Amino acid sequence: MNGRIIEIHNLSKYYGKARGVTDVSFEVEPGEFFGFIGPNGAGKSTTIRVLMGLIKASSGEARLFGLDVWADRPATLTRLGYLPSEINFYKNQSVEDVLKLAARLHSSNCGPETDSLCERLKLDRKQQVADLSLGNRKKLGIVAALQHKPELIVMDEPTSGLDPLMQHEFFSILKERNAAGATVFLSSHILSEVQTHCRRAAIIREGALVACDDVGNLLKTSARSITVRGVFNPEGIKGCSNIQKNGDSVHFLYDGDIRMLLGVLSQAELEDISIVEPNLEDIFMHYYK
Repeated sequence: MNGRIIEIHNLSKYYGKARGVTDVSFEVEPGEFFGFIGPNGAGKSTTIRVLMGLIKASSGEARLFGLDVWADRPATLTRLGYLPSEINFYKNQSVEDVLKLAARLHSSNCGPETDSLCERLKLDRKQQVADLSLGNRKKLGIVAALQHKPELIVMDEPTSGLDPLMQHEFFSILKERNAAGATVFLSSHILSEVQTHCRRAAIIREGALVACDDVGNLLKTSARSITVRGVFNPEGIKGCSNIQKNGDSVHFLYDGDIRMLLGVLSQAELEDISIVEPNLEDIFMHYYK
C-alpha cells in the first residue's frame, strides 16, 4: 500500500444495466486535502459509498488504510469521519442524543471536542432533530463526523444548506484538522471550494475519471479565458471551447494562436474585451465538454 490512505484501482459499479462508475483509479496520500469534483450524477457519491463499504463494487479494488473496504469495514470505519450528501437522523431524538450515539459508535469520549464544534458552528444541542432546518441538519452531520478526531475526513457536498459565515467556519475547521495531520477528501460540485482549499483534485465525468493532478497543474495551460462584449460569435473558430453567451457578452476558452484570434477580434464590433488565465471552472468545463 506504501502508506496511502485511499487506493482505488479499476473500480466499476453498475446498478443493473445503469452506469454508476467505470474503471476509476486514483490514490490519496496521508495528510492531503484532496478534491473530488463533478456535477450531480457524475459518480462522486457512488465512488464514496463504495469507499464507505455501503455498497459493493461490481469490479475493481477499493482500500482505506491498506484495508479492503468491504472485508475490513469495521476496522476502517473506526478511523474515519463521513458526511453523506443527504443526511437523515431519527426524528424523535435530540441533537444531543445523536451526538452521544455517534460517539458511542466510535467508542470515543468526545466531550470537549463536541463542545467546541457545537459552539463554533452555533448548533443548539437541545433542539429536536424533527425541528432542524437543512442547515442545522448539515451542522449536526459535520459535528457527528468530526467530534472523534478521525484520521480520514470524507465530506460529500458538505456546504449545501450552510450560510456563508458557517461555510467559512467549516473550512477553517477542516484546515485546522488537515494541519494537524488528518487527510481530507472533499467531494463537491462547487469548483471554487476545491480551487481554494485542495492541493490535488480528480475530475469525474459520466462515471469515468478524466483528470487527476495537482490543482496548480490542472490550471497550467496555454488556454486563456476570454470574455468579449459586442457583436462576435466564436463558434467555428479553431481553439475555441466552452462557449457561453449572456446577452451581448460571450465567454469562451481559447487554446490556439492568440495573434490569429486578436486579428479576428480586431474586425469585430466590440465594446470591451477581457483576456485572463482560466480558473478551475473553465478547466473543468473544458474537460467535461
